[in-house]
Amino acid sequence: MERTQTATTQRPQQPLPTRMTTTGGPAVCSPDRHSGGGGGAVERMTRGSEDRAGRLRGHRSGVIPDVTPDVAPGVKQGADRGQRSTVARGAIQGAARSIFRGRGASSNPANRFEPLSLHVLDEHREHVLTHESTDRAGRWVETKVYADRTKRLINPVDSPDVPFKWTINPYRGCEHGCAYCYARPTHEALGFSSGLDFESKIMAKLDAPRLLREEFARSGWQGEPIVMSGVTDPYQPVEAQLDITRRLLEVMVECRQPVSIITKSRLVLRDLDLLTELAKHRAVRVAVSVTTLDNALSAKLEPRASSPRDRLWVIQRLAAAGIPVTAMVAPIIPAVTDRETPAILKAVADAGATSAGYVLLRLPHQNKRLWRDWMDEHLPGRADHVESLLRQVHGGELYRSTFGHRQRGQGPYAAHLASTFKVFADRYGLGRAVEPLNSADFRRPVDQAQLALFDAA
Repeated sequence: MERTQTATTQRPQQPLPTRMTTTGGPAVCSPDRHSGGGGGAVERMTRGSEDRAGRLRGHRSGVIPDVTPDVAPGVKQGADRGQRSTVARGAIQGAARSIFRGRGASSNPANRFEPLSLHVLDEHREHVLTHESTDRAGRWVETKVYADRTKRLINPVDSPDVPFKWTINPYRGCEHGCAYCYARPTHEALGFSSGLDFESKIMAKLDAPRLLREEFARSGWQGEPIVMSGVTDPYQPVEAQLDITRRLLEVMVECRQPVSIITKSRLVLRDLDLLTELAKHRAVRVAVSVTTLDNALSAKLEPRASSPRDRLWVIQRLAAAGIPVTAMVAPIIPAVTDRETPAILKAVADAGATSAGYVLLRLPHQNKRLWRDWMDEHLPGRADHVESLLRQVHGGELYRSTFGHRQRGQGPYAAHLASTFKVFADRYGLGRAVEPLNSADFRRPVDQAQLALFDAA
């Protein structure tokens, strides 16, 4: 598993008055807005637009509070936490409905690490939240961004079933709000909920570029390939304002550091200039996630991610620039998107992808409840079928986290998915082996202070 760094500062008891928030409406951008350069700001904001093609969420500029939750990754619950009478903030569970506009989760399940949580009866929850809604489409929930003062950036990965050893995560939490996201439970280690908190309370590593430069300068770092990100999307909407991912890429270009990027956002095209530089050294690959080709389904599953059409356009633009592209059909959702696999593989191959992979829907911890709520709300009457197929591949359980098993499962249905994927991946030329990235050109960053001394002399 990926090991992340611990944090030390206390989380406030109530939100601070200064924070970065979403505007509440979609940002409509022209296709050329993020094609290159270092801008990253959205073009303009409009409320009420229903056109998802190419939209991104923008953020008002503002002061980000220096806040880190009091529960950090890797820190076990001690007696001091068990002795406190705490109530999990927002740990309200009840019937799912479209209460939160533009969000994947409709509730905040109790944090599994909290000693005490509050459960509100469904009828009362319905009454309160309905009356808080600003319109029939549901109420807006602002996104709060907190400064993550991590001390180390490059994370070692010791999972035997993933093909990489190092990752960087510029953000913790993800505003894309994908209902199926397996990373949601990681937010509980920060003292938040895996539900609405995961997509509305984002931790941003503002010092990441400086930390990366320092770590590249150490003699122990040998330029091994890095994956960005192993958990949340490095091009989620807040990146359009903070530019953390872009500044990390600038350091990587300077050092010729090989990197693989995983994203479902068209914002990656903003950094095409940097990616092209890395491609000259065979030091970059981009994996684009395509879950479905159905725009209506995608809007519900991945409410703040780029549309399927835009993701195909991203693949096309990257491939045309000479950047190797892998398409990730992830996750495959039993009885919902599994029949789309052949069509998705053909579409990504036509767009220019040269390889492809897939992952089955994963439901660790509170994700089981969140996913059931989402199914009952958006695809009523179909949840039992989906869960039945998941139990078939996980030995009667909804999910098993066993290495080598958690990604794709076992049994007849899992074998059917695997064989279908292989047949069509081979048919469309996506079954070839992925060429390893080049670490031979890596060079350490230049010490600007020493360089200035030479210039002065």
